[in-house]
Amino acid sequence: MSEHQAKQTPDRPDSFGATPYNADFVQSLARGIGVIRAFDADHPELTLSDVARRVDISPAAARRFLRTLETLGYVRSDGRQFALTPRVLELGFSYLSALSLPEIMQPHLERLSRAVDESVSAAVLAGPDIVYVARVPTRRIMSVRITIGTSFPAYATSLGRALLAHLPERDLAQVLQETEWRSITERTITEPEALMPELDRVRNEGYAIVDGELELGLRSVAAPVRGRDGQVTSAVNVSTSASRDSLERVLEHHLPLLLDTTNAIEADLRLL
Repeated sequence: MSEHQAKQTPDRPDSFGATPYNADFVQSLARGIGVIRAFDADHPELTLSDVARRVDISPAAARRFLRTLETLGYVRSDGRQFALTPRVLELGFSYLSALSLPEIMQPHLERLSRAVDESVSAAVLAGPDIVYVARVPTRRIMSVRITIGTSFPAYATSLGRALLAHLPERDLAQVLQETEWRSITERTITEPEALMPELDRVRNEGYAIVDGELELGLRSVAAPVRGRDGQVTSAVNVSTSASRDSLERVLEHHLPLLLDTTNAIEADLRLL
């Protein structure tokens, strides 16, 4: 399974229709963002026709957007193929620079990773997806490489469920309505009605565990992190291989250390 498969439909990342959401909606801006998002790990280089198809716009429009992005330095081209340049990182850098959370979390994540000898990550919720904001990898577990900024569907991840479980009821309903429900693996929960009891359990027990729903053989446990106001703003998880760690070991060994870590992060956040 690829990151693209985990997050998007096979044909295009998004479709921007002709009808604006409201009077303030700038369709050209939305389409320009769609052009940038058309590139991903599975499609690092695209032709003009590829972009037009994936964003659901005309080739003429795709050409204008690509040439504009090329002029601004966000896209490069060899005449036929287009690709993003490292300058696109500027678009997310301002957010990460203003976000003190990863800086506070990182030492805690490193200690947790050493204690469990597994990969440890932190993520925040972005609509129906999670976005990784901090990470300490130890070994390659998934078929796709996870980096800061990688996103996955929240419903199929332990991090996502730890975050979804603590949303206000109205916000949760909105997120579930926006979710593109798909069977990522044969074990993936694909209906809101089936997910709700699991979110209730996560809310009551304080942790989420996902076993083979994002990728077969991947087992992870996550716990929420609360900010100074007591609201859940992020989550931390430990990921391991099902062949290496039994579910019992994850719950008996990894989970207590994970909860100690989230408590320590929350204590630091209260000092801000």
